[in-house]
Amino acid sequence: LFDYTDCPEGPVLPGSHSIERFLGEEQLLHILERNYADRKVCAAQLLSYQGKLKVPLEYMIIEVIFGELLRLPTSRHLEICYGSLLLELCKLQPSSLPQVLAQAVELLYEQLDTMNTDCLDRFCSWFAYHLSNFQFRWTWDDWAEAVSLDPLHPKAVFLQQALHRCLRLSYHQRVVELVPASFAPFLPAKPVPDYRFEKEGADGLPGAPVAARLSSCIRSKCTPEEALEVLAELPNPLQEDEGMEPAYNPLKIQIFVETLLYIASKSFSHSFAGIAKFHYVFKTLASTEEAQICVLRSTYDLWHNHQQMMIGLVDKYLKTQIVECSAVANWVFSKDLAPDFMRPYVWEILHLTIRKMIKHVRKLELELEEAKNKLSKVDPDDKDHPTEEMIERMEEKLEATQSDLKNLFLIIFQRFIMTLTEHIGQCEVEGTNFQTYWFRWTLGRLQEVFFQHHEHVFKYVTTLESLLFTSDIDPHVLEVFQQFAALRA
Repeated sequence: LFDYTDCPEGPVLPGSHSIERFLGEEQLLHILERNYADRKVCAAQLLSYQGKLKVPLEYMIIEVIFGELLRLPTSRHLEICYGSLLLELCKLQPSSLPQVLAQAVELLYEQLDTMNTDCLDRFCSWFAYHLSNFQFRWTWDDWAEAVSLDPLHPKAVFLQQALHRCLRLSYHQRVVELVPASFAPFLPAKPVPDYRFEKEGADGLPGAPVAARLSSCIRSKCTPEEALEVLAELPNPLQEDEGMEPAYNPLKIQIFVETLLYIASKSFSHSFAGIAKFHYVFKTLASTEEAQICVLRSTYDLWHNHQQMMIGLVDKYLKTQIVECSAVANWVFSKDLAPDFMRPYVWEILHLTIRKMIKHVRKLELELEEAKNKLSKVDPDDKDHPTEEMIERMEEKLEATQSDLKNLFLIIFQRFIMTLTEHIGQCEVEGTNFQTYWFRWTLGRLQEVFFQHHEHVFKYVTTLESLLFTSDIDPHVLEVFQQFAALRA
């Protein structure tokens, strides 16, 4: 990150390939790894490094910490660990360390063009967290040139993402006041619900009278059954004359989801309580994957201006099994979400979905292992010990869940390939270069999925190679997979 020209007068920073630089960084990393659990002790130990008179210590400490924060495939510890450590260092060394840290931020900002997508997300998340502890003060004017860049240029994306992250740690008006007026294109929208039945001309929308009755019913503390009775009045737009009854009614789902979440829009707690109370209605209306995608679409229609709420609600849907992981994966790549496809919160949702499935598999594995151990040490007098039949059922459940996880990865990678291939084909028809910023970001997100979940994806490398990442797909897409597979070749 730094070279000797970046450091002021004082000890000279050893060259990046010198043994002195390597040994110094290794020693600082050892101090970090030994004390990371206690930020105060860790910061004090780093600043007390025995060779501090021979090197520009602040520069080397900052470089080591950022190296760990932006480590691939993942950082060793939680990102907040490095953020809180940097805060502590700034408190202990207020005369010099904040200036070095600001210099590091400027250098990283200038290198965004070549930064890995996942690293850019982490850098941005840390930056917003750090600013929130210093009243969001920053020399924003120095980055004003980013306003004139392509909206998907890494610098423009970084600034837009940073302000969205700041919003999570503050409030909208505060974020608006942070930056110059010229930064308006980067500012997040006001995080309020967009309820279609309260807009001008809403009376003419399909189902508007039912939406009004349902709203009144929910506010009067109706039961889930009473809510379903109100919704029963709605026709099914998918119903053909004298045809089979469709598997779900998109109009019922749209009106129910948007109305309930709008009434409960005061806070996360209100929304979660509403979902819990009307869980039966969700399960009744969304019994198929198409219906579950419709639930997600309706949620997005209402809350598309509030990214954090979207993440929280999708997480709640998964926890309460209102939607399946496969439905979320297919929704992320759907045309409905195309306007936000490049926004990082969408990928947060995808990764939390994958982690949710992985966690479920691990839970079942531990339960099965525990049951087998109990069976092997069975006490004749213990009436609660597991039986062979119970073990078989647990094994079947685990196999089914492992299959679901494998299918989830297959869905995700297939949708990546389809999306990227469609983009390349469209560009060829239009006679334009397909290697746009959009293409670069999407490839970066594909690599991010490989990296963040590498332990599990490696189990399916052979299947992925034979079914999806074959020689007939675009070489740029195939290269991402081949580079990943080569890591354990």
